[in-house]
Amino acid sequence: MRRTKEDAEKTRQTVLEAALKLFSRDGYSLTTLSRIAKEAGCSRGPIYWHFENKDDLYEAVLAYSQEPLEALVAECSGMRETPIEAMDHFIERWLGLLANDRKYRQSFEILLNKTELTDAMSRTLKRERALTRSIIAMFRDLVGQAAEQGLISTQEAPEDLGLLSYTYLMGITQTWLFAPKLFSLKQETAFFQRQFWRLLGQMN
Repeated sequence: MRRTKEDAEKTRQTVLEAALKLFSRDGYSLTTLSRIAKEAGCSRGPIYWHFENKDDLYEAVLAYSQEPLEALVAECSGMRETPIEAMDHFIERWLGLLANDRKYRQSFEILLNKTELTDAMSRTLKRERALTRSIIAMFRDLVGQAAEQGLISTQEAPEDLGLLSYTYLMGITQTWLFAPKLFSLKQETAFFQRQFWRLLGQMN
């Protein structure tokens, strides 16, 4: 029986979910296409139908699992609210997704703790670095707007504060993923938001 586009997309989604689970649990090196196929309940044939090789599948998994983050960047970059509200929303959603969205959390787990980044992953690294730059640029622009509107008082350059904002969130993320029992991310979200503004400058 000929497979429909809906069947093909369902299979692709199943493979992505299986690969996401195994990459985040066992790491890139130990996860084979055979193990992914077994987890997905299919042969390797459907995997090769959708993906060239394991590297191609790995790149697709990260793109799939980071869709919420990319959507959040776009949302906050285009918000009509004040830059303070936009940044507050971004921080709250970043940490909320980390605590509550499995695939979002797994994407960080894969990148930060489960993969040996080599030249073979150049396409993936290029994409991840572009996403990083877009987040830093978003914070840079919002911080600059907040300073111009007198919402924060700081002598630091928006470019530097954009970088600081990103590294602050990544530090929280890495620490929690490494030792999730160290603190409750949900309970500490408000604290981390308050401390963020201490980093950026006294709010007027």
